[in-house]
Amino acid sequence: MSAQEKEEITIDKIFKSGQLRAKSIRSIRSMDDGNHYTTLEDGKSIVKYSYKTGKQVAVLASVNNFGDAQISTIDDYEINSKAGKILFYTNRQDVYRRSFYAKYYVWDIANQKLEAIENGDMLQMAILSPDGTKVAFIRDNNLYVSNFDKTTQVTTDGTFNKIINGIPDWVYEEEFEYNKALCWSVDSRYVAWCRFDETLVPQYSLQLFAGQAPKLEKNKLYPSNYSYKYPKAGEDNSIVSVWTYNANNQKVTKMDIGTETDQYIPRIKWSPAGKLVIYRLNRLQNHLEMLYANADNGKTEVFYSEKNDRYIDEILFDNLTFNADGSKFLFTNEQNGWVHIYLYNADGTLINQVTNGNFDVTEFYGYDEGTQTIYYQSAEPKPSQRTVYSIKTDGSAKKQLSTQVGTNEAYFSSNCKFYINNYSSTSTPNIYTLNDNKGKTLRTLEDNANLKNELAQTTFSAKELIDVKLSDSLTLCGWIIKPHNFDSTKKYPVLMIQYSGPNSQQVLDRYSAGWEQALSAKGYIVLCCDGRGTGARGEEFRKCTYLQLGKYEVQDQISVAKWAKTLPFVDAERIGIWGWSFGGFMVLNCMTQSTNVFRAGIAVAPVTNWRYYDNIYTERFMRKPQDNAAGYDNNSPITHAANLNGSLLLMHGSADDNVHWQNSAEMSEAFVQAGKQFDYFVFTNRNHSIYGGNTSHYIYTKMLNFIMNKL
Repeated sequence: MSAQEKEEITIDKIFKSGQLRAKSIRSIRSMDDGNHYTTLEDGKSIVKYSYKTGKQVAVLASVNNFGDAQISTIDDYEINSKAGKILFYTNRQDVYRRSFYAKYYVWDIANQKLEAIENGDMLQMAILSPDGTKVAFIRDNNLYVSNFDKTTQVTTDGTFNKIINGIPDWVYEEEFEYNKALCWSVDSRYVAWCRFDETLVPQYSLQLFAGQAPKLEKNKLYPSNYSYKYPKAGEDNSIVSVWTYNANNQKVTKMDIGTETDQYIPRIKWSPAGKLVIYRLNRLQNHLEMLYANADNGKTEVFYSEKNDRYIDEILFDNLTFNADGSKFLFTNEQNGWVHIYLYNADGTLINQVTNGNFDVTEFYGYDEGTQTIYYQSAEPKPSQRTVYSIKTDGSAKKQLSTQVGTNEAYFSSNCKFYINNYSSTSTPNIYTLNDNKGKTLRTLEDNANLKNELAQTTFSAKELIDVKLSDSLTLCGWIIKPHNFDSTKKYPVLMIQYSGPNSQQVLDRYSAGWEQALSAKGYIVLCCDGRGTGARGEEFRKCTYLQLGKYEVQDQISVAKWAKTLPFVDAERIGIWGWSFGGFMVLNCMTQSTNVFRAGIAVAPVTNWRYYDNIYTERFMRKPQDNAAGYDNNSPITHAANLNGSLLLMHGSADDNVHWQNSAEMSEAFVQAGKQFDYFVFTNRNHSIYGGNTSHYIYTKMLNFIMNKL
């Protein structure tokens, strides 16, 4: 098929038809025996497969077997193989990014019996005990425990915008990236939970209108307000305490986490030895301690302590892994300048460093105690790639398991004998294979061959990975997309895409097909570079932006634009830049801190001064504004509004609970008072992701039209 005959990729094909979306295997769960796994198929059936043969063994649960329960879909599930039960939920209604209400059920596989938790009422975070005899859940900010015959209300002080039991408050959920603050002990005797006292946290209000999708009839004439606790940089946080409930004798015990209340408790979990592990992090987020707690008397002792000159990133917190008897544990940290795995005795004494080298470990997958083997993912051989490895706990016998160059993500069986590998590259849609723990491919589960054939019939243009040398000491990782009918003798306009936030990466050797393909189809070159502060290049590269978010990142994007202008096939007068959230913050700074570099820019849901954003994220990188006023204000685009250069489109959701519309409201006022013309659009009742109804299609169509008119 000639280039002229190829089907043009449009916004419709990307966002309405989903034509470019790769098929995936949804909700993979390894069963406890390590020989079988389950998947959720079509949202209706939980199906059991054999790792060894790849064949379907059984349908463990199906909406067709639920009788009069009138359940049409399963949203997600957790399987308890030993108890022979499945806890699942349906009718999910999101609250914020990770929190939600849902109807929870327990399915007894052997007896084919369905149990509705609390008669199918809308609850939060129901969790099944390891022995399958009890379930803990949250209702109206209070903790309950049920044995399916009788429900016990454990707490009674839960109050909206004041006291939360068992689920994190808004800022913990968003920035420590979890949605449940409760867990069962391994022997099913205790439930541990965090209690959040939000009393001192300032309140923020969102105004909600009638809208259309969904239509809020009660707001038809008079808008309503939704108020919630949101601690901005420098403001008070919730005071968090940790408690246990003994399900045998109903005893409630408070854990001793010290007298300091201006601190964070970002995780709790149980060790196999029956001790509760409590993470304690100081307000500056540069000193992490882990404590063992006695569930009966609340006494605690510190067993692990780590300090950092700048900050400790929360992405490492979930990598804590104990051996079977709790006598040793594995954890990741950056003590040698890169993220690596370390082996410790239970008392926190270091045994040895496991992985080593100038690369970051990016995922910890599992530990086989029998063979003393660890399985992990790292950014090798390049920061833009991901490879799966195994290694012995003493650091020997490192073996590369994934062989294809690109991005490999593994889902290991509970005994680490098998794994499902999700591979893709810039030119290859996702391929799911089943492999043994030596890396041998046993079978292909999904190859997306049809999608690959379809792409060949369209104007799809794969990303080309490039290195952009800005100086002798600074080379950035990047990608470039050229129009499918690219002619090196012509000159093309360029739109730069970036996010640029701390430890993020946009430049990865993996398949994706977003609106950049619609831009390419219209004759635009699309360029992306990860500047300083982004991930997978070691601690110094990642943390050099500390105390001054927006300084080096903006310098780098401006330098990339100037580099692009020197390319023989680029129209040097037609360079644009686009970004969302942190990326929108970057767009505004780039267009107010450079002259005649960017002809057009689009900023969506941007932060415009870090004083307006939440304290956990912001203070991690900036400390409090009281201690770093210049770092906040010198790098705020509001400070530089009078220097806006080029055509700008500013957009925001009016009900953004994350990056408040306040950011764009204050930015727009600064532009108005400075006499700077710009385009401004607000999406009614939309949150930070600006989706729902026709909104996604609308916003990308609007952006494409703006670029075609202004660039």
